[in-house]
Amino acid sequence: MRILPTTPGRALQGVAAALVLCLAAVPAFANPDDSSDPVLKLLAERGLLAEPVPAAEPDAAKPSLLRRVHDRASDLTVAAMDLVGVRYRRGGTSAETGFDCSGFTRHVFEMSLGLVLPRRADEQAVAPGLTTVRREDLRPGDLVFFNTLKRTFSHVGIYIGGNRFIHSPRPGSNVRTEDMSFAYWAKRFTGARRVETTVAVDPSLARPATPSAAAGS
Repeated sequence: MRILPTTPGRALQGVAAALVLCLAAVPAFANPDDSSDPVLKLLAERGLLAEPVPAAEPDAAKPSLLRRVHDRASDLTVAAMDLVGVRYRRGGTSAETGFDCSGFTRHVFEMSLGLVLPRRADEQAVAPGLTTVRREDLRPGDLVFFNTLKRTFSHVGIYIGGNRFIHSPRPGSNVRTEDMSFAYWAKRFTGARRVETTVAVDPSLARPATPSAAAGS
């Protein structure tokens, strides 16, 4: 797991807080056999669960497509929440210097899935290899888009489950989770996208970061 450029205690608190918020918000959706979930494992390893998570029974057959998709989304979600607390920076693309909204999503997708997304939020919304997802069908790992600058797809984050998403909000703030049911976000939601294939987005779509083009809300 990536270690943030901050004190170990502060980094651990940020990750723990985000994970607890995510899991606390979705008890009704947990499956009895989700003991192999990477998020739960991470909580158990850090002593944030009352009981240790039992090891999953080995599967004789290959993992199903559903399991592979689930694992990929879990890896992406854990990678995103590992960056909670990183400061916002206009045009930023790294944990060391900070992120804007699209720099954050681009970094997480590239580091966890090996997919190179375009640089701008509006370009990510129309990138090859991503498909449109309805609000009621959201899954952890989906990109969620908002109109925060009086234009469609001007802000982007990553859905983490339980009606919450994680993003790099604005100058003076840090990467954090938000509740999509809050009025501000609910009325500005403009769509979601999901990676349905293992084909990376064409890197030629990426543009050099500029403060005006890459800024979040």
